[in-house]
Amino acid sequence: MSVLQHVWVTGPGAPQPGRLISDGVAPRPREQAQALAIDLGRRSTPTEGGICTYQVVVDGGACPWKLDCEHCDKFVMTGADLLYWRRKREQWCSLAERAPTDEMADWLHQQFEPTARAIAGLERVLAGLGLLDDALALVLRRPQDYFHRLWTTGFQTATVSVETAS
Repeated sequence: MSVLQHVWVTGPGAPQPGRLISDGVAPRPREQAQALAIDLGRRSTPTEGGICTYQVVVDGGACPWKLDCEHCDKFVMTGADLLYWRRKREQWCSLAERAPTDEMADWLHQQFEPTARAIAGLERVLAGLGLLDDALALVLRRPQDYFHRLWTTGFQTATVSVETAS
């Protein structure tokens, strides 16, 4: 499942939402692949629903777009975020269904259209890689999914110091 976070598509704010951008990566020796993964961590930072690739923000600076990630062309969506975006799509559809007028419903659909294209692109890429079912099974709302690595790390008793109150 950890491969899902390495499948990146352009976000809703990009000129072509949903375009695969983590393509063309040739197989590499394990050590080199790990070094590149670590380097990706220095060139991106997690954000709600995806990853920010704007280096100023990654380096700890303020976001000039006031964290409006969904409309930023530096924002990418990952395979690990698919369910988040599907829930967003359901939200927008629900809002449009309850709109007081057809014009308002059409406007809501129009506003969400770039995001819908990005989601469709992400789904298409994941299906093409045979990862769609894995992405749909990844429910990050459950803490055990998010913290799985932390919770499954074992420490030998001899390396843990425990202080007791007298």
